[in-house]
Amino acid sequence: MLSTKETFRQIEQDKTLSEYAEFYKHQLLQDTVPFWFPKSFDEEFGGYLLMRDADGSILDTDKAVWIQGRACWLLSTLYNTVEPREEWLAGAKLGYEFLRDKCFDSKGKMYFHVDREGNPIRMRRYFFSETFAVIACAAYAKASGDQEAAEMARSLFTICLEYAKGDRQMEAKYESTRPSKGIGIPMIMINTAQQLRETIGDPRCDEAILAWIQEIEQNFVKDDIRCVMEQVALDGSIIDHFDGRTLNPGHAIEGAWFILHEAKYRGHDPKLIDLGCRMLDYMWERGWDKEHGGILYFRDVYHKPVQEYWQDMKFWWPQNEAIIATLFAYLITGNEKYAEWHKQVHDYAYAHFHDKEHGEWFGYLHRDGKIAQTAKGNLFKGPFHLPRQEWYCWKLIEDFKQGSHDD
Repeated sequence: MLSTKETFRQIEQDKTLSEYAEFYKHQLLQDTVPFWFPKSFDEEFGGYLLMRDADGSILDTDKAVWIQGRACWLLSTLYNTVEPREEWLAGAKLGYEFLRDKCFDSKGKMYFHVDREGNPIRMRRYFFSETFAVIACAAYAKASGDQEAAEMARSLFTICLEYAKGDRQMEAKYESTRPSKGIGIPMIMINTAQQLRETIGDPRCDEAILAWIQEIEQNFVKDDIRCVMEQVALDGSIIDHFDGRTLNPGHAIEGAWFILHEAKYRGHDPKLIDLGCRMLDYMWERGWDKEHGGILYFRDVYHKPVQEYWQDMKFWWPQNEAIIATLFAYLITGNEKYAEWHKQVHDYAYAHFHDKEHGEWFGYLHRDGKIAQTAKGNLFKGPFHLPRQEWYCWKLIEDFKQGSHDD
């Protein structure tokens, strides 16, 4: 494996990486963020109005709680890492206060879906609204110095830990006939802890992150069949039924770069680099559409038909995660294979998803790349995966470049 200095000397021969960094910076600050802000700030009721059509017009005034948290995280992170713009901090405050004041039930559980004023519409069984509130509160606390926000972040992280460990029970989704566990909880908790650690700090994070990584490697990564499972039996075995066989390549690839992030944090830990790259390799092989390009949404572990009818569509977020993961793998290993993969997914995504007229990305394409529908914001899509990708890739290249100068 090449050192950081050797890798960057090799990469910088044709200046491609610097061009990517400038591209991602420009897209983030001149295209993606302006599509959403400041027009999405809800100055009357707090939070953000994010359910928007291609031209930015409002489709619905309801609010998805986890996307309120994600948007607050984004604005706070831009303030912390790009430029301390008062507009971003004021916008982040709108999101933080809406989460704090409107998004909890009487028992302290966070809603999934509320109306514009914050009246509850839907509660879901899982705790992902809480995980995104953790990173939002932590990033906002760093930006603002608000200790109440820092305390809220750590308190919510405690609740998330209790859910992840099973000390606090979620409502059962299925009967007990066929018990299973998913990769989603350890994967999202890795990134939640990473964000908490890197904004306001928490001594619980380092050990917990390693435990979740170990769980993923032991139970979900199947080296014998070159695969990362989305769901397994409690002993880690494959459940040979529709749900058990269904793979989500984008999800596993997202987890891969979380692990590469941890490898970098721990001094380029070779075991974590190997694990992250294996996960990327396996799911690129299974998820990349060799005919049309792009990451497919669902696959079957044994190449059988998948139950979900949208299985061969191209959603926006798997492309974002693949862009990050391939770039990270290239930077941390110097392997040209990853540079080529990065170019492939970057070129495909910006050619097919990007709206050159109004900015931002469409969310949903048919397999052949035709736009399935024009909404850019709904209960599941908002200002997160795309701006996070552009911000992270820009800063990652800068960081590796600085590291090469420091060697």
